Amino acid sequence: MLVVGELINSTRKRIQPAVDNRDVAFLQDLARQQGEAGSHYIDCNAATVGIEREPDTLKWLVQIVQEVVDLPCAIDSPNAGAMLAALEVHKGKPMINSITAEKEKMDQLLPVIKQTECKVIGLCMGDGGMPQTLEDRLRNASILVDALSGAGVAAADIYLDPLVFPVSTDPSYGRLVLDGIHELHTRFPGVQAVCGLSNVSYGLPQRKWVNRAFMVLTMGAGLDAVIVDPLDASLMALVSATDALLGADEFCMNYLTAARGGKFDNLQ
Repeated sequence: MLVVGELINSTRKRIQPAVDNRDVAFLQDLARQQGEAGSHYIDCNAATVGIEREPDTLKWLVQIVQEVVDLPCAIDSPNAGAMLAALEVHKGKPMINSITAEKEKMDQLLPVIKQTECKVIGLCMGDGGMPQTLEDRLRNASILVDALSGAGVAAADIYLDPLVFPVSTDPSYGRLVLDGIHELHTRFPGVQAVCGLSNVSYGLPQRKWVNRAFMVLTMGAGLDAVIVDPLDASLMALVSATDALLGADEFCMNYLTAARGGKFDNLQ
């Protein structure tokens, strides 16, 4: 399971002032913690500073993160100018987070993607707005796969997000994501499935339990990558255990390393 640490996102209440004030120590400590917790990518989002300031701020954010962690970033912006600025300084193979099947978004970001060797998250939404059904999502996915393949992105680097909505607003939304993961793999062989996990629990108390349960269910459905809070140690322990159970951890070596390193001690 590929884990994208979601915490350095300026739309989060405690992160916005740190980005606005360029609090290097706070943000670098958060990057370190996410790396140590098992993240493979660190999400970097500076959207709240505004369109004019975003290119310089996102570039700075990527730089300070990669000063302290030897990990690539998920560069999180729909702003092509900000994306290009961040890519100028990024080390390693980045993840572009994200593009949609909306024509305006594709026109802006596909030229950037064409000139960059990267992984790309594609959200299964299009010009019709938020999709309501699984078929709507798959129709948008088809547009994304065609466009990204045409831009030279390998199938293994295309990560499709079936879109997670809160089950507090409709109890069918969890099942829809699980079915969506299965159908994405069936219809688009070689393409990866990803989701922003914590949306599922929005509006509910004790959200961590819903997130943890959904993590296991999505992995069983075939999820390949997740955007999540890696500092939830119990959730990360479940990722490790589920990988072992699904045969994604040869001889359970990653699980054994984590257990022997005390990763599972005193969890709640």
